[in-house]
Amino acid sequence: MTIHACVLRTGKTVVRRLAVLLVAALILSGCTEQRLFAVRAVAAGIPSLAPFFEEDGSLGKDRKGLAPQEAHSGLQQGNTPGLYGGTRDQQVCDIERLKDFLTDPENRQKAREWARIVGITPDRIEEYLDDLTPVLLRHDTLVKNHDYKKGKAVPYDSLLEAGVAVLVNDQGLPAVKCSCGNPLKSFDKDPEKISVKFEDGNKKWAGYEKSAVVTVKPAPQPLKRIALLDVDDPDTAIERPVGTSGEQDSTFDATREHEVPAVVGMTFDRAGQELARLGLAVAYEGDELPPGDAAVTGSTPGAGTPLAFGEAVTLSVDADSDEPKSPSDGPRSPSDRSTSPSDKGTGSAPGKGTPSGKESEPGGGTSAGTGSTTPGGGTASSPAGTTPTVTESTPVEEPPPPPASSTSAPTVTSTPPTADPTSADPTSADPPSTGPTSMEPTLSEPASEPVASGPAPSGGSGTGEADQGPA
Repeated sequence: MTIHACVLRTGKTVVRRLAVLLVAALILSGCTEQRLFAVRAVAAGIPSLAPFFEEDGSLGKDRKGLAPQEAHSGLQQGNTPGLYGGTRDQQVCDIERLKDFLTDPENRQKAREWARIVGITPDRIEEYLDDLTPVLLRHDTLVKNHDYKKGKAVPYDSLLEAGVAVLVNDQGLPAVKCSCGNPLKSFDKDPEKISVKFEDGNKKWAGYEKSAVVTVKPAPQPLKRIALLDVDDPDTAIERPVGTSGEQDSTFDATREHEVPAVVGMTFDRAGQELARLGLAVAYEGDELPPGDAAVTGSTPGAGTPLAFGEAVTLSVDADSDEPKSPSDGPRSPSDRSTSPSDKGTGSAPGKGTPSGKESEPGGGTSAGTGSTTPGGGTASSPAGTTPTVTESTPVEEPPPPPASSTSAPTVTSTPPTADPTSADPTSADPPSTGPTSMEPTLSEPASEPVASGPAPSGGSGTGEADQGPA
């Protein structure tokens, strides 16, 4: 009996110890568990459940069936040529109707919430809308969207399908979803740690790849024009002045090639603007966008290599250098080209900014980054032995709007990075005038005078209410 009791006590002790070890293991696994942010998919043409404006097609129309293009990188700057698409045959967004809706006294509370999210006072809504530009998304794009529920704007993270019509501001950032009037802001989570939910009629669309979604970052300088790829004719590009709806569009040949300029010694921001002026996209090495004042130490392909609209140039930078370096700009031979001018899709580009043998297609090059990387570098993975936890983002109250007496320009969703004054030559690239069809237009060119402080001036239209033309 004594032996039997001893065995029982020993067995209980072992069980207790095992239980303690199991609890400890669970605690440790919880500490290293990968937490994913829930992102709601929003398909083209599918009405929202709680929109600001009833989605009956009268406010804006998405382009269904527009295949998502593969981006050069998951992070793209708003001045990237071909980042967005355009069409001259369809009214994409009725800005005047949206103005009427938001200024209707019956919609006063909606207007207050809408203006609060944007960061303006309700009396400046019309002025703000006049500075926006209608475009079509060419990539599945991450944004912070907003529902309207019980008198309040409720933020949620969403993935907008390629083909969704949006209004963008003068930094190239999506600002309004056209079909419902929902205000949009930049996605502010880690794009590697997302879990996309296809619910409420938003079925997984053809061509969706988690590794191909993009996040748009503000252009280094306020834009005067946006370079779009014609979604109906991929061999044609559209230059649209900011703050216009298509009535002042000019077109040019998207297949025409331009030589890669010599960018070694420039800052990253300055080199990106120079490439955008020629209709070329920027790619970069690494998972993060380099600092705007980082010195460019090389480019691939090298200076002198001919590339078509939207094709990417990978920039190497030295973020730690105080003085711009001046090594060789790389080979000049056409063999360095990472893209082919024969096709106008976006195609694949070097992963994480590193050149590869895979060809990408011109006319659709749309990124300030590279290849088939995910936003920030790839699909998030969980540590071995752990299960990702999906968490809904907590709604955050937006800051109150400025006083009604404010006379400053409408607040855009992000302030452009300030370039190092000693690294950039502000007189090296004069903005060309917008005119009829041009063989060598200036694409996605920033305003000629940099902004010293405060929000950047919106748009370059110079007009109040833009006539609604083809978009």
